[in-house]
Amino acid sequence: MIKLYDGGAWLIDGKEVLPDSPQAGEMIQNKYGKKAPEKKEAAKNTIAYSILKDHNTSGNMEELKIKFDKLTSHDITFVGIIQTARASGLEKFPIPYVLTNCHNSLCAVGGTINEDDHMFGLTCAKRYGGVYVPPHQAVIHQFAREMLAEGGKMILGSDSHTRYGALGTMAMGEGGPELVKQLLGRTYDIKCPEVVGIYMTGKPVPGVGPQDVALAIIGAVFANGYVKNKVMEFVGPGVDNLSADFRIGVDVMTTETTCLSSIWKTDNAIKDFYAIHGRSQEYKELNPGEVTYYDGLVHVELDKIRPMIAMPFHPSNTYTIEELNANLMDILDDVEKKAQISLDGKIPYTLKDKVRDGKLYVEQGIIAGCAGGGFENICDAADILRGSSIGYDAFTLSIYPASTPIYMELAKNGVLADLIETGAVVKTAFCGPCFGAGDTPANNALSIRHSTRNFPNREGSKIQNGQISSVALMDARSIAATAANKGQLTPATEFAGEYRHPQYYFDKTIYENRVFDSKGKADPTVEIQFGPNIKDWPEMPGLTDNLVLKVVSEIHDPVTTTDELIPSGETSSYRSNPLKLAEFALSRKDPAYVGLAKEVQEAEKAREAGECPACALTELKPVWDKIKESYPDMNRENTGVGSTIFAVKPGDGSAREQAASCQKVLGGWANIANEYATKRYRSNLINWGMLPFLIQEGELPFKKGDYLFIPDIRKAVEEGRKEIKAYTVGDTLKEFTLGLGDMTEDEREIILEGCLINYYRSGK
Repeated sequence: MIKLYDGGAWLIDGKEVLPDSPQAGEMIQNKYGKKAPEKKEAAKNTIAYSILKDHNTSGNMEELKIKFDKLTSHDITFVGIIQTARASGLEKFPIPYVLTNCHNSLCAVGGTINEDDHMFGLTCAKRYGGVYVPPHQAVIHQFAREMLAEGGKMILGSDSHTRYGALGTMAMGEGGPELVKQLLGRTYDIKCPEVVGIYMTGKPVPGVGPQDVALAIIGAVFANGYVKNKVMEFVGPGVDNLSADFRIGVDVMTTETTCLSSIWKTDNAIKDFYAIHGRSQEYKELNPGEVTYYDGLVHVELDKIRPMIAMPFHPSNTYTIEELNANLMDILDDVEKKAQISLDGKIPYTLKDKVRDGKLYVEQGIIAGCAGGGFENICDAADILRGSSIGYDAFTLSIYPASTPIYMELAKNGVLADLIETGAVVKTAFCGPCFGAGDTPANNALSIRHSTRNFPNREGSKIQNGQISSVALMDARSIAATAANKGQLTPATEFAGEYRHPQYYFDKTIYENRVFDSKGKADPTVEIQFGPNIKDWPEMPGLTDNLVLKVVSEIHDPVTTTDELIPSGETSSYRSNPLKLAEFALSRKDPAYVGLAKEVQEAEKAREAGECPACALTELKPVWDKIKESYPDMNRENTGVGSTIFAVKPGDGSAREQAASCQKVLGGWANIANEYATKRYRSNLINWGMLPFLIQEGELPFKKGDYLFIPDIRKAVEEGRKEIKAYTVGDTLKEFTLGLGDMTEDEREIILEGCLINYYRSGK
C-alpha cells in the first residue's frame, strides 16, 4: 500500500522509478538510453526546485530568500499580523493579501469581539489595498483554490493547511511574523529543502476517497519524520487517475506529515479545474525532468488503499476500518494506552463503551472545511445516503460545504435536498469543527470527521473540567456509510450503489456581490475600525548579556501540539488581545503554568524598572547569590530574568504564532526541546525573541521549578555559536550544554532585539 525507500531514487520520464545505488547511472544509461546527470544536477529537475528558483532573490540556491506572489490569512490571525506590521511601518500591502473570515465567523463568544475583528479586517483591506471575504462565504483554502492559485506561483498563508500543490501552486503555512516580513518587503529565509517524491500508481477502488489516501501516507511517514521540513512532490502514473478534487483532498492533509510544502505534476484535470473557475490563463503544465533525482521516495499503490480511520488523538494513529472492525478490542486497548499519554492520565478514558454486539458505534459525523467540504466529497456522500436516514437516536451528521459557490451548486443540482431529507444538517462555510468551535460532541462521545486534525483538546474537551470527547478522522464516503448504518462504523467499500459524479459548475456571482477587492489600490484616508478587544503588543526587552531562567513547565509527551501550548476553540476569540489570550497558555496541559510564569515575570519587571529583581521574587535571592559567587560581574543591568518550558517535541500542528507569543507575553525567554516538531513553530519562537534551545534526548539536568543560568548568551548569539554553556543552579552550579541549531543572520538579530517588532523598529 505505502512503501518508503531507504535512500534516494531516480524518476525517468516521470514514470519509472529506480532506487539509488552506485550503479544507478550505468543502469539508467543501459535501460533507458539516457545519460544520468550527477545527483545534484538531477535534483534540479524536480518541479519544486524550479518554482523555488523562480522565487528566490538571494542568488544562492543553497540559502533561499523567497518572495511570495500572494498572502492569505483568516480572522484569528490577520489582526495580529496587521497590528505587528503597522507597528513596524506598514503603509500598503505590496502584494495581494486576502483576509478571509472562516474561523470566528459565528460571533458567538465574548460579545462584539469577533465582529469587531471582521470590521478591522474590512477597513484594513480598504486602507492598505487588500481583499476581504466576509464570514460564511468560503473557508480560507477553498477561496484560495477557486480565486488565487496559479501554476508555478507561491502563496504564503498564516494557517498551517495552506496547501495548493495539486493546482501547481507551492504554498506554505507559517506563523504570522513570516507574513509580516512579506508585507514589509522582506523575504522568507530557509535552506533549500530536500524534495521527496510521492510516486503514485494504480487507481482507487470505489468507496476510497482522498482522506483515505492521505491518512495512509500520514501513518507511514509521521513518526519517522520521513518528510519533515521537506517538499512532497506528487508524481507517477497514478496521479492521472485522480480528479482535481481528489488531489486537493490529499494535498491539504500533507501538513499533518510535518512537510514544508507540496507540489504536484499537472495535467488536463487541473487545466479543466482552472477553466471551470474562469481562470484558464492561470494554468501551467508542470512535470519533473527526463531524469530527476529525489532525496527520498514514497510509493503509494492507490489500488491497494482501503478506507482508513485515524483514531484519537493524532492523524497518524491510523488503521484500515476493516482492520479496526476485525481486531476491535485489541486496537481499542492500544488507543486507550496512547490516550493516557496524551491526557497525562488526568481523566478516565475508554472507547469500549461504544461497542455493541461486537460493533463500534459513533455519536457524530462531520464533513467539513478545507479537507472535507469539497464538491465531490459531498456528492459522493449524498449518493451513499440517498434514500436512507441517519435515524432519530444520538447520531448526528453535519455537513459544511467549503464555499458558497459549492453550496449553491449543491442546491441547484438537488444534492442539498437529498442530504437534508436524510436528517443531515447542511451549514455554511466555517472551519469551526476543525478547531473546536463548532459541533462540539457530548462528553465521552466519539465523533468521526472528514477534517484535518483530531488532537486532544481540539474538539472541545476540557480535561481540567472532567470533559472529554474524541475525534477520529475518516473520509466523507465512509462517514456517509456509517451514517446510513445509524452510527455503526462502516467502510464505504461496502456501498454497492452508483456514484453519479455530477458536473460542477462554478458561479462566482456571490463573490462579485459580496467580496471587497481593492484591486491592489490602497486608500490611506480610510480609518481603521478597532474594537475594545484589539490591543497592541506589549513592550518586549532585547536580549541581555546573561539570562536567569526558571523552568515553569515540563512536558514529556512524545509530541506537544500548538493546541496544547495555546488552546483553540473559544480562546480563539481573544487572539486580537495578547494579554488576554496569554491567560490561556498551556491551560489545558499545565494549568499552573500561567501563574508560575507571572511570578517570574514580576522579577523581570522590577529589573527593567531599575529595581532589585530578587526583592520582587524572594526565591530568586539565593539563586542570584549563588550565581554571583562564580560570576561576580552579573547584575540586574546585564542579566535578564524569565521563564522557560521543556517539551520533548513541541510545535506539531497549527501555524499559530500565539503558541510562542503567549509565552513571550508572560515573560518567556526560551523553549528547551529534544527537537522541534515543525519548522514553523521554531520560526515562531525566534520571531518572538524566544531562544529555541535543544538538549540531547535522555539528558535532562533540570526539572520543573529549577533555575538555570546562561552566561554570555547575547555574545553566543552574536557569534552564531551552536552550543551554549548553561548551569542548573542549586547548592552548586551544575554545568550542561544547550544547542541552538542553525540560525540566519536576520534570525540572530531578531533574537538580539527581543522580537520581530523591535527588529523592524531598530531599522535593521
